[in-house]
Amino acid sequence: MSLSPYDRRNFLKAVTALGASSVLPAFIRAEHHASVSLKGRLYKTLKIGMVKIPDASLVEKFIAAKKAGFRGIEMNSPGMDVAETKAAIAASGLPVDGTVCSTHWKIRHTSPDTSVRAQALENLKTAIRDTRAVGGHTVLLVVGHGKDGPVSEIRPRSIENIRQALPLAAELGISIVIENVWNHFLYNHEGDSTQSAAEFVSYVDSFDSPWVGMQFDIGNHWKYGAMGDWIRQLGKRVIKLDVKGFSRQQGKFTQIGEGDIDFADVRKALLEIDYHGWVAAEVKGGGLEELKTISKQMDQAFGI
Repeated sequence: MSLSPYDRRNFLKAVTALGASSVLPAFIRAEHHASVSLKGRLYKTLKIGMVKIPDASLVEKFIAAKKAGFRGIEMNSPGMDVAETKAAIAASGLPVDGTVCSTHWKIRHTSPDTSVRAQALENLKTAIRDTRAVGGHTVLLVVGHGKDGPVSEIRPRSIENIRQALPLAAELGISIVIENVWNHFLYNHEGDSTQSAAEFVSYVDSFDSPWVGMQFDIGNHWKYGAMGDWIRQLGKRVIKLDVKGFSRQQGKFTQIGEGDIDFADVRKALLEIDYHGWVAAEVKGGGLEELKTISKQMDQAFGI
């Protein structure tokens, strides 16, 4: 079935007036999404570790990231020099939009050791305070690892531990954003590509807090499911995005836009959940020219 431009416009006006956009036929919805750009919706950022310029100061690294086309940068905490970071922000005009909890892989909220969990909590609180101090708004967190025990134990254990940081997060206005990673938790690591985001949805909802969401990594779980569908399932729980490429055919991570991720469907899904916010590159990085290439790859992948 095909509608003329005139008929299409009148049809869309009619259903909008009726408040019935949800009943639009699939072919109309698909055409509508294809015509809408993500331009103005996404803001490019990157991890500080991607800026690899020998002997460069933090100010010089910030300036390079800005020249490459990024509008923000993510720092690491604990371990961030707050005063130095604030000086780099002032000198470059590049904001820090968030941090990555630097110890979350080794000092985990899923650990069976109470002293380790206590340290994980303190490190998360430090990251929250540091992020607020430099003007950021998110702390990326890997919550733990499946090797720490059965799901029936590590799931409630990690939730109980992280929940203790929520009063501070709320007080300072910092979101704890959980990244989906290959940590044998909330997905089947040995499973196929038909998995859903249901476990991540349930996990985030367990906190019942507006200060916990997802920094959804588009590349990390393409091996295990359809990224557009995962975005739709997560919906408003997606506070931020990470991006890299992945090839199912080759079974390896790639540069952004390479591999076989269905970025067309990703773009449609982001429009459907009405996402506006930051998208962080998480790839190898390099000097200024490499960063410019990564920035352009993001433009192409997201249509911005």
